[in-house]
Amino acid sequence: MPDRTIRARRLVLASAGVMSLALLATACGGSGGGTSAAPKDFKYLSVTENTTTRTALTTLSKSTCKAENDALPLKVETIPQAQLDQKLQLLAGQNALPSMFAAGNAPALTKQLAKGGKVAEIQMELERLGVLDQLEPAAVSTIKALYGGKLMALPYEYNIEGFFYNKKLFKENGIAVPGTWDELLVAADKLNAKGIQPFSASGAQGWPLTRLISGYLYRSLGPEALDKVDAGTAKLTDPNYVKAAEEVASLGKKGYFGKGVGSIDYDTAMNQFLTGKSGMFYMGSWALANIADPKQNKVGAENVGFMPFPAVKGGAGSIDQYPSNIGLAVTLGSQNFNKETGAWVSCIAKNFGSTALKDHGTITGFKVNTPVKDANEVAGTVRKTISSSKQNVLWFEALFSTKATTISNTNAPGLVNGSVSPKRFMETVQSALASQ
Repeated sequence: MPDRTIRARRLVLASAGVMSLALLATACGGSGGGTSAAPKDFKYLSVTENTTTRTALTTLSKSTCKAENDALPLKVETIPQAQLDQKLQLLAGQNALPSMFAAGNAPALTKQLAKGGKVAEIQMELERLGVLDQLEPAAVSTIKALYGGKLMALPYEYNIEGFFYNKKLFKENGIAVPGTWDELLVAADKLNAKGIQPFSASGAQGWPLTRLISGYLYRSLGPEALDKVDAGTAKLTDPNYVKAAEEVASLGKKGYFGKGVGSIDYDTAMNQFLTGKSGMFYMGSWALANIADPKQNKVGAENVGFMPFPAVKGGAGSIDQYPSNIGLAVTLGSQNFNKETGAWVSCIAKNFGSTALKDHGTITGFKVNTPVKDANEVAGTVRKTISSSKQNVLWFEALFSTKATTISNTNAPGLVNGSVSPKRFMETVQSALASQ
């Protein structure tokens, strides 16, 4: 589960990776990995804010991967995420990137490093090692969607998104799990009629609202809906795109988000759902940690279910295409990729998924080869969903610039409280995209 601080900083830093790319390209110069002495350790450059990955790797170094660690000792270095891109640019220019490192805050930097020969050909290496099948297909799909069709990172974190719902409230009010958007609206109507807030959402963050827009777009127009916007073959101002904003705006107009959604922060929205004040909560699977915590979850983990974003009647999308992300990506340097490094990567691919789930309750994009008991039923549901999902999609702002992302998030509350029309919302975001 990615740290929320990391997610928030990633949002702010989303285009930091494009800084000085021209200079970086000169430094990389297409020279490939270059020549250097064999590495003395398996160095991993991580961000200070993320403790789970490095802790799990340390556990492996002392247990399942001890032989690999004896041959090439794990060495972890950390840096604040805000300084990561600058550090990577500096190391790339010095031909000194480590064996493994947290990728840039935006895919652009990692793509540029790869173009300069600084990133290992991960898919080729995993195939050579015979461990490519240790990555969940859904995670591979997500990584390739972010990195121009190439496997440029390892899925140490993996999250899917959908609606968590209160099973007890659904049962008490005769509500079946919605399979379509129309059925979702009926469920919301029933809850609202009984004085129960249908949805929790953080308007202060904005993205929990805009993810509903992209969810509708993917179901109505298909998984390429936002790729087409990125490619310039479609615009957010097209009528079938504005329709998605209209549907989300109508939820706010009906009062389904409760009062003052624009000032509700992430923790408050989470608390509303976990204390039974709302019936549904659209969120990523990182929320499983909150759900498993009895101090936070007053409705009980046994009363929380998980369902995909519902289908749109006549839509081109499929209900089993889940918005997903890999947290802060981790990639491999080409310069130090030798036999010993490959042995480490092979051991990680086979064992990291089980270790992270067992010790941290974290779902990754690696397969779980050692049986691990799930913390609760909903965690098991999410894990099974990840394993069975073959094609995943991104989120509303995934391919946006920092400017467009900020404008989208800051205008989202106005969309649901009625101060910004759906058409105006999409026009404003499209204008920001056009200027990037």
